[in-house]
Amino acid sequence: MKKILTLVLVSALGGILTLSAYKLFLEPEQKLVVTSNNTTPTFLPTNNIGAPLKAYENSDFTTAAENTVNAVVHVKNVSLSGGQMTMQDLFFGRNPQQKQLGTGSGVIVDPSGYIITNNHVIKNSQELSVTLNNNKTYKAEIIGTDSETDIAVLKINADEDLPVVNFGDSDQAKIGEWVLAVGNPFNLTSTVTAGIISAKSRSLDPTGRNAHSFIQTDAAVNPGNSGGALVNTNGELIGINTAITSQTGSYVGYSFAVPSNIARKIYMDILEYGNTQNGVLGITAGVLNSASAEEFGVDDTEGVFVNDVTKKSGAEKAGIKKGDIIKQLDHIEISKFEDLKGYLKTKRPNDVVNVKLLRNDELLTIPVTISKTDIFSVKFMNMEFRDLSTSIKEKYEIPNGVQVSKTNNKYLYSNLGITEGYIITEINNKKIESIQDISKLKEKYGDDFVENLEQLAYINTRLEKKEVIFK
Repeated sequence: MKKILTLVLVSALGGILTLSAYKLFLEPEQKLVVTSNNTTPTFLPTNNIGAPLKAYENSDFTTAAENTVNAVVHVKNVSLSGGQMTMQDLFFGRNPQQKQLGTGSGVIVDPSGYIITNNHVIKNSQELSVTLNNNKTYKAEIIGTDSETDIAVLKINADEDLPVVNFGDSDQAKIGEWVLAVGNPFNLTSTVTAGIISAKSRSLDPTGRNAHSFIQTDAAVNPGNSGGALVNTNGELIGINTAITSQTGSYVGYSFAVPSNIARKIYMDILEYGNTQNGVLGITAGVLNSASAEEFGVDDTEGVFVNDVTKKSGAEKAGIKKGDIIKQLDHIEISKFEDLKGYLKTKRPNDVVNVKLLRNDELLTIPVTISKTDIFSVKFMNMEFRDLSTSIKEKYEIPNGVQVSKTNNKYLYSNLGITEGYIITEINNKKIESIQDISKLKEKYGDDFVENLEQLAYINTRLEKKEVIFK
């Protein structure tokens, strides 16, 4: 019994010694923290933003997606293309053709069956059909097209009112705003992708001659999405998906949409007039940056510099002058030429815009009536001409002439090389002073004037003067 008690006491003593050693040498020191109502506050940035919002907490895309997919259609285009020629075809002079199927998307914008899509989706079509999200298919009719903005309007006849996507205000869309792209990529019908608006007023033309004003997004868009809807989280249409930039032909992070304000204006023009009603401000614009600002003798690098003012245009009548810097059109800030062109694409001739401009360090607001394009250019002989600006005449000492801005005249191109930028100074020994002289020739002979062409004098893009006698 004594041995058992002794063993218990030794065990207890060992436990006490072990616990004491741990408390003394091993346990970390505990510090007492005292809170007080008079402590100094922690300073935070005054941006009134709390914890970061996660995407799924910030926006719910389900309602917008459900509403949109029912109004986005699958467009099928059957066109004819040249087939491979055989020896028999060559011998009998036949030109074999084969059917080719192209697909894209479209957006129903009216319950009676009007659809907006891209012009390149329905180009050269022999047969057009539209399939709805409920798998019903209808034949489609082309109501009108506008190749410059790549917008086309189709019509289908259904037995009932169709679901639509309501137009939103693309001018109010913000960079960083969530958007959904809805379409039929790779024939995968009713596909929805999400992204944000990456940029606005984006042009894909490096030359600047055919500047556009696209909305750029990082929502995945692939072949087949063309003509589909770009909508905001309210399900409102803010763009028509049109293009991607890619070295592979598939999406690599950049997609582009025609703003809905432009698409809606084209749509309304086609329904009301049968074609697009384009207008011009009446200026020749100069791009502003550090280099050009120094050349123009100004300090601003944002805005549109007025290089010249077109005679008899709304800009001239309103008093806009060479050297003015346009800063704003109505409520739209103008930092580059694409901003200006994009907003003017939503206007018709005789609309009035308030132009805020900088002149001699003073901000002025001038109302300007949009002019018809025929005061700016005229089409003749499958070419489009515009007046030479005063600055070009002075710089290159050119007394008279009109400039070729566009051409589809294969005869003059193949024989004389006449293309964009050439200046026509004489036609049939008559000096060409302005596009009014071209208009007079058009009134007298019509557009088929080549057969009456006897003499032509012109200046090529190397500023070399040439003259050709045809008869």
